[in-house]
Amino acid sequence: LTERCRQPFLAALKDANLTPQQIDEVVLVGGATRMPIIQQLVKDLLGGKEPHKGVNPDEVVAVGAAIQAGVLKGEVKDILLLDVTPLSLGVETLGGVMTKLIDRNTTIPTSRSQVFSTAADTQTSVEVHVLQGEREMARDNRTLGRFHLDGIPPAPRGVPQIEVTFDIDANGILNVKAQDKGTGREQSVTITASSTLAKDEVERMVKEAETHASEDRAKREEVELRNQADHMIHQAEKVMKDNADKIPDDIKSEVNTKLESLKSAAKGSDAAVLRREMDQFNEALQKIGQHIYQQAGTTPGGSAAGGSPDGEAEKKQEDVVDADYREVN
Repeated sequence: LTERCRQPFLAALKDANLTPQQIDEVVLVGGATRMPIIQQLVKDLLGGKEPHKGVNPDEVVAVGAAIQAGVLKGEVKDILLLDVTPLSLGVETLGGVMTKLIDRNTTIPTSRSQVFSTAADTQTSVEVHVLQGEREMARDNRTLGRFHLDGIPPAPRGVPQIEVTFDIDANGILNVKAQDKGTGREQSVTITASSTLAKDEVERMVKEAETHASEDRAKREEVELRNQADHMIHQAEKVMKDNADKIPDDIKSEVNTKLESLKSAAKGSDAAVLRREMDQFNEALQKIGQHIYQQAGTTPGGSAAGGSPDGEAEKKQEDVVDADYREVN
């Protein structure tokens, strides 16, 4: 019995990112906490600090519920009770992974936003798949809702900026909004089922995530590797097209050969082969940059006649950030 109490205690500390020394009070709940062995366990876990014994453990939950009711009704104004999200909330992104916007045990009310983009050229619509759970892959989590944001102006992939905002009020009601930052067009959905899961269902989902953690992490890394390879292929084809008249045939031939090998590896299931092909393709691709620099009469990291000094070149490079998305606080 005592060991069954230990793990939830440690899990709660981990989720809250706290140490035992940062805990002010531990309130005992339930008749079993009257046993000296349980009280001693709590004291040991707190590093010698005694648990709080000023409330009847048989009544403490009912007392807390009554206080919460008073706070929500506005009759109790001098007490602040903080509720939390029982499970993480997020959206499905490229490759079927779950990208979390609000982590499990985040205090509510809360609001989080993140900017995403399109995955294909001239894409005019995106689906927002709202998820709840702790697994890495979208299919293993609970679907809360789906909606579409249409009317996005056709543009190369990665150019449109779609801001997704998750907002949870004090009652646990989730509002999800997607807005195209270029046009201001937006779509939203209100979800009331995000906080209605039974305690045993929440515990089951958390336990599943812990059990499959290594397997899920490997799946996510594989998907992210494929996404990275796809991005590399897309950028390389664009560079080849934009600089077709500046690249000699022998370099073109080598890069195209490596490009086809990379595309083939991306369709396969061997992550090690894909990573090797990406490294080899990147080496071949660098020859294009070296040749273009040579044609321009300069070298990487150096300065051509009439060009910028090294310090200025370095400063300009520092002003450029390459990212797939950014967070909005």
